[in-house]
Amino acid sequence: MFHALGWGCGAVLPSWLPPAKLSSQRSPPSPSPLSALLPGLLVGTLDVVLDSSARVAPYRILHQTQDSQVYWTVACGSSRKEITKHWEWLENNLLQTLSIFDNEEDITTFVKGKIHGIIAEENKNVQPQGDEDPGKFKEAELKMRKQFGMPEGEKLVNYYSCSYWKGRVPRQGWLYLTVNHLCFYSFLLGKEVSLVVQWVDVTRLEKNATLLFPESIRVDTRDQELFFSMFLNIGETFKLMEQLANLAVRQLLDSEGFLEEKAPPRPPRPHRNISALKRDLDARAKNECYRATFRLPRDERLDGHTSCTLWTPFNKLHIPGQMFISSSYICFASKEEDACHLIIPLREVTIVEKADCSSVLPSPLSISTKSKMTFLFANLKDREFLVERISDFLQKMPSKPSGGSRAERKASIVDAAPEVSEPPRAAEPLSPVPFIFLPEAPTASQGLLRLFQRNTPVEDLGAKGAKEKMKEESWNIHFFEFGRGMCMYRTARTRELVLKGIPESLRGELWLLFSGAWNEMVTHPGYYAELVEKSMGKYSLATEEIERDLHRSMPEHPAFQNELGIAALRRVLTAYAFRNPTIGYCQAMNIVTSVLLLYGSEEEAFWLLVALCERMLPDYYNTRVVGALVDQGIFEELTRDFLPQLSKKIISLSWFLTLFLSVMPFESAVVIVDCFFYEGIKVILQVALAILDANVEQLLGCGDEGEAMTVLGR
Repeated sequence: MFHALGWGCGAVLPSWLPPAKLSSQRSPPSPSPLSALLPGLLVGTLDVVLDSSARVAPYRILHQTQDSQVYWTVACGSSRKEITKHWEWLENNLLQTLSIFDNEEDITTFVKGKIHGIIAEENKNVQPQGDEDPGKFKEAELKMRKQFGMPEGEKLVNYYSCSYWKGRVPRQGWLYLTVNHLCFYSFLLGKEVSLVVQWVDVTRLEKNATLLFPESIRVDTRDQELFFSMFLNIGETFKLMEQLANLAVRQLLDSEGFLEEKAPPRPPRPHRNISALKRDLDARAKNECYRATFRLPRDERLDGHTSCTLWTPFNKLHIPGQMFISSSYICFASKEEDACHLIIPLREVTIVEKADCSSVLPSPLSISTKSKMTFLFANLKDREFLVERISDFLQKMPSKPSGGSRAERKASIVDAAPEVSEPPRAAEPLSPVPFIFLPEAPTASQGLLRLFQRNTPVEDLGAKGAKEKMKEESWNIHFFEFGRGMCMYRTARTRELVLKGIPESLRGELWLLFSGAWNEMVTHPGYYAELVEKSMGKYSLATEEIERDLHRSMPEHPAFQNELGIAALRRVLTAYAFRNPTIGYCQAMNIVTSVLLLYGSEEEAFWLLVALCERMLPDYYNTRVVGALVDQGIFEELTRDFLPQLSKKIISLSWFLTLFLSVMPFESAVVIVDCFFYEGIKVILQVALAILDANVEQLLGCGDEGEAMTVLGR
């Protein structure tokens, strides 16, 4: 039989809605007036605990056979008028049919089947044809849209059961993470909590654990602090929230046309299951991590990764780690940090060979390069598939890779040992031909430092020259043991040498390698020259600002006291402004670029600037300098943690924008740039903290920022 029930004192009893699900609930055999209320309260409470995303309606229609203690929820409604409509539908479409059945079990089976059929038909109308949508996720998405009034285009990424802390009371409910919003809903024992926060309004997001909030996620906006806890997988939830918040800010900052991947991929039809949109975001995060780890171009996409071992001839060990494969690169990262990193561009690969298996070396794979280096991987789980993928990517590579001719010319004149990669450019200085006889600007082929120190013997440089010679010797030994060029084994020893400072003769070469700028330069031959030609004679706000700052760029250095250096700087900055009008030109770019020109040719300086502005320091060099402001905010937090007595002191933004080049003696600052190209922005933060720590006493005695900066300048 059917029961149409309501609770006048505010209790919650289920009801009818076409997309609702049938649920079984056991009632006491002989309910008294009081016990008739208690099952309803218990049922309503259990409904909310198991699914707090839906407020339990005050009216419901239940189906129960005479000898059964199980109620089946048939319909629910938020008002007497709504539940009456459902009852009338049942009378007209269902009740009259029940008389044909002989027993109660058949009636129950028929009613359940009819209701399930109505639910399926309703869901079919809101889903694309041919898609098999998992019920739970689709139901959660529909509830989210209905509960929070979200439009059809707002996609649910994932949802999690958790508690929202309102004061010291946790409210159990459901957290919905959509592309643009964080939403939470709970209705428990008559208490309703509903929250909607836009990701662009989030100012702080952190995972912490305190006595009051055990293992919680804190979300701050401009006017409130929210705490969520009791997640089944807090790590996954926090990572997804971080991605969505960053994505929202990126969409806010980026303008149309230049920067890619502003939003998750828009599928041609709605996502079919819980993992589809989240899988897109996970893939995006993996791609970003892959590119950042190995300093690869922004259009490189990770195809897959697998665990393996790499034979390292310098210490004769099989190092465990992960092999990463994309359309243009094979990379390796050891499990132990700094043990070994390796980048093999597919344009350099000549042979991919399956070596013979053995108990000592299971599933080995040998990869040889043009520079006569051979890399031996082993313990590969699916070697056949891996070789097939690499072969596919190799077939898609240009028949004559960009930049290959230059490398081949080098190989023909440099006799390298079999296990040492050829240098990506000549190790010896270019012959001292006067630049006035060259058909092109001398800065097209070498750095300004070589031009202006060309006639100075190393012996005349005294202690500095001796130190440079020792550094060069150390790096030559390193090249012999670990290889040279893009395929060099990068280890803890490499890092030690970088920390000591790269010798001037190798600085440009190694900056190109460590920043990843070399990859972009060799795959875009002639690109810089085209930009220079196209931008010549073009005037804009950026070119006006460039002209104004040209003579302020390292005026103390002889290279920029004449038109040779100034003209080279003008061409590089103007070409970049033409390439990337989103950034155009920003103050401080002139200082950084002038240093890049000291150690590399114009084209090399240009691609280093691209790596700096677009990958290593994104959003630093634009009108809003948002990236620098964010990192300065991080630095202020680090100062509060490590040097709390200085937390109220303001630090100048120029430290971050110029990589210390404008505030530190040049010989010291350029070593920081060495470390920056190898390790990234964390070096700048570490050095800044060390500088403050070394000057705590004097800084505490300063009355204002100007005085503090004077102290630090000394």
